[in-house]
Amino acid sequence: MDLLKDISNNLQRGDDEKVAALTGQAIAAKVPPKQILDDGLIAGMTVVGMKFKAHDIFLPDVLLAAKAMYAGLNLLKPLLVKEDIPAVGKVVLGSVEGDLHDIGKNLVGIMLKGAGFEIIDLGNDVPPERFVDAAVKENASVIGMSALLTTTMSNMKKVVDMVNERGLTDKIKTIVGGAPVTSEYAGEIGADAYAFDGISAVDRIKQLLGLS
Repeated sequence: MDLLKDISNNLQRGDDEKVAALTGQAIAAKVPPKQILDDGLIAGMTVVGMKFKAHDIFLPDVLLAAKAMYAGLNLLKPLLVKEDIPAVGKVVLGSVEGDLHDIGKNLVGIMLKGAGFEIIDLGNDVPPERFVDAAVKENASVIGMSALLTTTMSNMKKVVDMVNERGLTDKIKTIVGGAPVTSEYAGEIGADAYAFDGISAVDRIKQLLGLS
């Protein structure tokens, strides 16, 4: 459908006003909300993610595309709720205690939202128990942790340990990322997965939840 292709193309260009207008047109034309989400917004954001991964576009372009995605998503959200269309999965995100950096974490959130996940973003400097309590309260399947400082990385282990201690390993998966973090470190602390950027986070979380 041309209208959905137009939504996708304008999202890739970061034109939030056009995306909002076209999403409104699609809703008025009785296109199912889930189809607008999947074939318009998510399709566009997927291309943005692939281009970012290939270094064809850069962070400002992604942030513009994200703004456009939210413009469409805000119109769709009430309809998706009304039709009781569930998110692909729920993810609790945050930068670990002592870490105030959140650009990378925000980007992961944008990419996950663009892939249809519901995000509970706890912000930065998040204590271990807050990650676990939020995941339990929100019935989230994944806790995503970010660190940019080597001195705060050990707080990731505290979260993983707490998930184990509370007997939640079957229900809640943990994924870690950030500049100093490696897949080896993720293995050492017992995290379920490691992601080096927003795109790989989407792929890894889909794998963790058996969605790919």
